[in-house]
Parts: sequence; C-alpha cells; structure tokens
Amino acid sequence: MRGDLEYGTIPRLVRAAAGRYGAREAVVEGRTRVSYAQLGARVERAAAACVAYGLRPGDRVAVWAPNTLDWIVGALGAVTAGGVLVPVNTRFKGAEAADVLRHTRARLLFVTGTFLGTSYVAALRRAAGEGTGNGPLPGLPHLDRVVVLSGDAPAAPGFWTWQRFLAAGERVPPATVRARADATAPGAPSDIVFTSGTTGSPKGVVISHAQTLRAYDTWAELAGLREDDRYLIVNPFFHTFGYKAGVLACLLRGATMIPQPVFGASTALANLAAERVSVLPGPPALLQQILDDPARARHDLSALRLVVTGAADVPLVLVERLRGELGVPTVLTAYGLSESSGLVTMCRRGDPPEVIAATSGRAVPGTEVRIAGPDGRPTKPAGPGVPGEVLVRGYHVMSGYFEDPRATAEVITPDGWLRTGDIGVLDAYGNLRITDRLKDMFVVGGFNAYPAEIERLLARHPDVTEAAVVGIPDPRLGEVGKAYAVRRPHSRLTAEELIAWCRREMANYKVPREVEFLAALPRNAGGKVLKTRLRTGAGGDGPLP
Repeated sequence: MRGDLEYGTIPRLVRAAAGRYGAREAVVEGRTRVSYAQLGARVERAAAACVAYGLRPGDRVAVWAPNTLDWIVGALGAVTAGGVLVPVNTRFKGAEAADVLRHTRARLLFVTGTFLGTSYVAALRRAAGEGTGNGPLPGLPHLDRVVVLSGDAPAAPGFWTWQRFLAAGERVPPATVRARADATAPGAPSDIVFTSGTTGSPKGVVISHAQTLRAYDTWAELAGLREDDRYLIVNPFFHTFGYKAGVLACLLRGATMIPQPVFGASTALANLAAERVSVLPGPPALLQQILDDPARARHDLSALRLVVTGAADVPLVLVERLRGELGVPTVLTAYGLSESSGLVTMCRRGDPPEVIAATSGRAVPGTEVRIAGPDGRPTKPAGPGVPGEVLVRGYHVMSGYFEDPRATAEVITPDGWLRTGDIGVLDAYGNLRITDRLKDMFVVGGFNAYPAEIERLLARHPDVTEAAVVGIPDPRLGEVGKAYAVRRPHSRLTAEELIAWCRREMANYKVPREVEFLAALPRNAGGKVLKTRLRTGAGGDGPLP
C-alpha cells in the first residue's frame, strides 16, 4: 500500500483510519482508552477549535509537551485545519523554545503545564515576557494564543485552557472542518522538525504530507506493523521517530498507541506487561536498561514481537539478548535523519543477527544511497568497504531548511543529493554501516581518528558500559582523543588503567590521552550523545572520582 497515493494528506489519513478501524483501540493512556472513531472525532473537534481561533492554512502551530493523548489530538487537529506542525523539544529551556517559536513565527502554541517539576508556561514567560509584541508573550510578537494542555492557564490575555479552546470550536460546522482538511495539498508542508543540535544550532526541516505518508507506509511495511499490534511509544513525539514512526505509522496500520511521557525502565516494563505490548522501537540504551532491570523477570513480556532500533553501533550481544532472553522474533535496525523524513535504510525481516547488529540495512524503496569518494562528489562514489560521507537521494529528502537557503544549499546538491554529514561504508550487498559523524572526526598527527570506532573498542573493556570520544587540542599532534566513560557498578577502574588497556588494544593514534568518568553520558531526548556538551566541558550527570 502506498500511503501517499491512497490518502494524500495526514488529515485524510486520520479520517480514513477513523472509518476503517472504528471501534479498535487507538490510544491507551492510563485508564483512558480511545477508539479510532473517538480519536477521529477528537481531532475534528480540535481542528474546529483551530478554525474558530483563526488559524490560516500554512500557519505554524507549535506543540511543547510530552507524549500524551492531548499531544496527538492537538497536533493532528492543527494539521487537519491546515496548519504546519512545529514539535518543540521537551528538554529545551524557555529561551531555546522561544527561539524555535520566534524563528518559525508560530501563531498558536499548545503547551503542557508542569512536566518533570518544571512549569513550561513560567519558563516561557521568563524567556519571552518582555518585548514589543502585544500578544501573551511580548517577546514573541507573532504568537497570539497559548493553549495549556494540562493544568490551569494564567489569568492573562492570550492564555487559554485546553477545555476553553475546544469549546470555542463548537460553533464551527463539521462541513467547514472537512472543507479545510480537503483543501490541503499532498505537496504542502506538514511539519517543521528541528534537528537535534548535537553538532550545532538546530535547523527547521520542512517535510510535506506526501513525503511523510509514503516514507512511513514503507517503514510500517518493512517492519511488519499490523492492525493487532500494541505499540509502546517511548521515543518523544517532538522527534521524527516518535511522531512519524509512532503516531502516523499506527494510523496507517490501525495499531494501538500507548504513549509514555518519560522513559524509565520500570514504567516501560509495567506498560509492556499490563498492555501486552507487541512493538517497542527505541535506542539501544533504552533497550539495554530494560534487559538489565532487576525487576524484569517479574513482568510478562511474552507479547513483544518487534523491536526496531538504530545507532552507529548496535552490540551484537544486545540483538542476541533481545532474541534469546526476551524471545523477540524480529529485531531490526534502521538509519535515517530529519532531513530525509527520518528514513534512509532499514534491515529486512529474516536478516541474520550479524547484519542487524553491524549495519543499518539497505536503502528503502525509492531511495538511493552512495558513499562519496575522496572528492566528496556523488558522481564518483567510493567502492564497497571504503568509508566516506553518506549521500542520499529520494522522494523523502526535505525541500530545505525553513527560510534558510544558504544552509540548504550546503547540504543538498543541485542534482538532489543530500549530504548527511555521516561517515559510512556500504558492503557488497548494499548494507550501510555508519561509522561516525563527519564533524566528529579529528586528525591525530595526520591520521584520521573516528570517535565511533574508538568508542566501540572502549566498550569491549569489561568495566566500561558506554563511552564517548571527542577531539581536544594537542600542541604536538594537533588533536588527540579524550574519552568520557561510564563504569560498571562497583568498578574501581582508573583512567590510567583504561589508557594502558587502550594502548594494548588499538593503534597509538586512536588511544585517548585523557579519560574522564561520568555517572552517565549527556544525551538529548532522542538518545543521541550530546558531544557539544562534552567538548565544552559540560559533561553528563557529573564526574566520578
């Protein structure tokens, strides 16, 4: 099934799913259980409220909230009314969120009340409460309505509760909502997802309805997502993988969504067992925590049949443990980035564990993948086994960064190739192995050092659970490696001992000259290690003695 051709747009997909899957559970949130028909009605009500508010087709609507039913309803309602969705990272501070709102000139914001002990409304008011604008936040002159999804709204102009906002839409006829939804073209922008910012300032990636639906219809087909699946969505909705491989993939197949606002192994285990979860995508670190949780044996995880993960390196032992200890029949790895709608390559069901662990699979249908040669040009690609920058071309490559033609031109060639910034290798069968980020590579006395390779070697040490390596200045060699490592519980491993071990296990230019132990590596909500924080000395959850 080709989602882009059958549905055309996300609003039509929501309507089709409501009719096709009707009484089947769409979303489970605690004791709240919403069918597909009920979800469709809630989305139409939210869309009516957006129309009543005055949302115009193409207006940007931001959502700054954790994974919840209200996030799904608010986001899909805004898109159904013709808006362009701008998901905002829940880990952002007020000033960072304000930057996204300012850059996209969002007119409408859906925001949570208090989350993880932080009042998001108060954070925004501190960051954007002063300026020349007349709206609820003077520092954001284009924002004229803030809707608080959970909790009370401030008694100030422009701030509305979710209930008041929805009630205002009751005067809008269903036919008006339907006409607005049908007026949206498949090629129109559906969302602006901001890059993770792990190597620089986040940029807004513009993706259309047709690109999104075709990509995640393909993802659902390759993963084998089914109508009877129950899908625990731990990946954050502000991330492409959480929203598109989660919410939209479920809508495409009629699977049940079980959103989890914050990752915690104990909560995930409880959800997996209580809801008979069959599908669990997530980064390797998340899966490792579930496997290592001391309470795992007390939970029935027998319904789990599909795990999808991805990273520069997925330990083979992780794949083997998921299959052996949990009995998961299908474990897949994939690779994508926001600029390619989140999807480039994917393993196939039936691939051997060695391929799944060592690679990110092969190009998905409709996608070309090449490894740039020494000159960096796609016309002279590198051969099998030769590393270089990963280049991607296909229907799902973004139209560009939002209102940033210079940055767009830097990453998309005139003939449509996306420069990913990732270093990778293709094998003879077309399987892609990501080895590093181009910007992470550093040069030690003339030798190219790839942090991901060094990190894989460090992870072999029996007392190291994970590690991250960055380049630091060196007066003699130009740059050398510094390793940030997490020790196993109760380990007494010292920096000197780990460096000595490295000298026995790897070429001298790869050996880190410094080691710092941390309680945990700093990560963004998508699970990526924030090397910008390591380079600036911000560290993770604190150094250890």
